[in-house]
Amino acid sequence: MKESQINLRVELDEENIPEKIYWDATDKSGEGEEETKSFSLSIWDHNNLSTLRIDLWNKEMPIDEMKRFYVDCLGGLAQSVMNSTGDEFMSSAMNRLCDKMVKHLEEENKNNQQK
Repeated sequence: MKESQINLRVELDEENIPEKIYWDATDKSGEGEEETKSFSLSIWDHNNLSTLRIDLWNKEMPIDEMKRFYVDCLGGLAQSVMNSTGDEFMSSAMNRLCDKMVKHLEEENKNNQQK
């Protein structure tokens, strides 16, 4: 049986706030850890029928990138819903929300550039 591992390593400051986040996976291309500014991990707890979540970002993560990160996560979830369940309604609804949020971010960016 094949085994695959995903590893996360977080360096914290003296107040336990993430300064650096690293990840590695046995099946990723390239060798060694890579640094990232943020990650979001969701795990389904089938015993309690609920989701366990870990969302972390480092001090350097800009707010505009964080917003884009969450839009990308939602878009990925929309594709996962389609792939795993075939539920076109849920997938389409999530993608429409992503489109709406992208427009919001574009407008926000435009307004910030005008200031």
